[in-house]
Amino acid sequence: MGSSRQGVGHYDHVAAARSSDGSGPLRRAGRAMARALRAPFTGAARGIRKATHAHGAGESGLGKLIELHAVNGAGDVMITVALASTVFFSVPTDEARGRVALYLAVTMAPFTLLAPVVGPLLDRLPHGRRAAMAGAMFARAVLAITMSGAVATGGLELYPAALGVLVCSKAYGVVRSAVVPRLLPPRFSLVKANSRVTLAGLLATGVAAPIGAGLQSIGSPWPLYGACVIFLCGTVLAFTLPPKVDSAKGERKARLVVPHEEAVRPPAPAEVPKGSKGRWSGSTRAGGRKGREKPPGLRSVGPSVLHGLQANAAHRALSGFLIFYLAFLLREHPLAGQSAAVSLGIVGVAAGAGNAFGTAVGSWLRARGPELIVATVLGLALGVAVLAAIFFSTVMVAALAAVAGFTQALSKLSLDAMIQRDVPEEVRTSAFARSETLLQMSWVVGGAIGIALPLNGALGMSVAAGILALGAGASVRGLLGAARRGSPHPRVA
Repeated sequence: MGSSRQGVGHYDHVAAARSSDGSGPLRRAGRAMARALRAPFTGAARGIRKATHAHGAGESGLGKLIELHAVNGAGDVMITVALASTVFFSVPTDEARGRVALYLAVTMAPFTLLAPVVGPLLDRLPHGRRAAMAGAMFARAVLAITMSGAVATGGLELYPAALGVLVCSKAYGVVRSAVVPRLLPPRFSLVKANSRVTLAGLLATGVAAPIGAGLQSIGSPWPLYGACVIFLCGTVLAFTLPPKVDSAKGERKARLVVPHEEAVRPPAPAEVPKGSKGRWSGSTRAGGRKGREKPPGLRSVGPSVLHGLQANAAHRALSGFLIFYLAFLLREHPLAGQSAAVSLGIVGVAAGAGNAFGTAVGSWLRARGPELIVATVLGLALGVAVLAAIFFSTVMVAALAAVAGFTQALSKLSLDAMIQRDVPEEVRTSAFARSETLLQMSWVVGGAIGIALPLNGALGMSVAAGILALGAGASVRGLLGAARRGSPHPRVA
């Protein structure tokens, strides 16, 4: 009993001592302050996680892919800020044009040769998609550190590293497009899933761009240090995707060209014999042979996908053209009353806002009549480009940038919907990889035209209109005809 009282007295003495020296209240105050400082970040993280994982996206794994794509967008824009400051803004206009031409020659020309094999190469790794995305992230982290030593001097060693970053970025994009169909939540259309992924990338780009500019003010290597950290986080995040991303069960390869004289219409589900697992026989070839089974290609699934690809290639070529052409045009001839940097910022914000709005509209439309959507937005972009060529002005340049962003986003989402609807599930993943590679090639061609063209505003806008006119001539009639006939078999939701 006495020892009990002695123990109680001892603890009372310790408590009194803590109260007397103020360590208890100070510790509690410190914890409260730490919680207060941490609350905005943890609250924002919880809000982001709630948004990305809504409507079953968390359970299916789509939410993690959305977060991974946001990390990808943030890292890419950090590298873009560093390269733009070195290659473009740090030297006079004539020298900048030469540097960008060198950049295109050293990076875009090899990429033009590499891009056609990116899709087929990745298509051979169906069981390693998570590793492929993680590898693309890690490689860019290493290349960012490599470029940090050369970015201040603009040495030639910068360009091979930039080529590596470009190839890794496009390889990630191809794999990401192929992965999305595997992570669709129940009752979730592909166009809605892609709109969420795209919006996440756009938002992350908008947040990371001013951060990159702030790091650039500290020193030219700092945006690359930031990119390295971001891509390392993306490397870890890629491996958290669900294992079904690496599953290739039931898949076969799709080809852009098939050895048929004419496109083969796939049969409706009711026409496919039982036990055929979705395969069908090719029609007669030039030699008259029948019944020979051919793997379906993007030309063999009806005209909608082929013409949708042609229209989207025009949009992507326009995007590459405007990025490079307006960069030089606005540096030489800024918008009225604005500096070159502000002029580029205005056009960039207009294009980004248009892209975000097009993505939101695509999600709202839920792929209703995708052929009509693609044909309509291509006509809209062509009309604005013609007006910009005739009435060249500050307002028209900004309007074309905004409309180009809007129509490219909406057209790409509609193409995704057509691939989902018309391409058999067993080859759909391969089809996404091949179509994405083709679109990236179109962007390279448009960029090359933009760097080679003289800096005359009306001429440039006329070329932009010409690019869209070629796309419209190749695709609009076929898209409208396909819309009138309807899809050959029901849309997969």
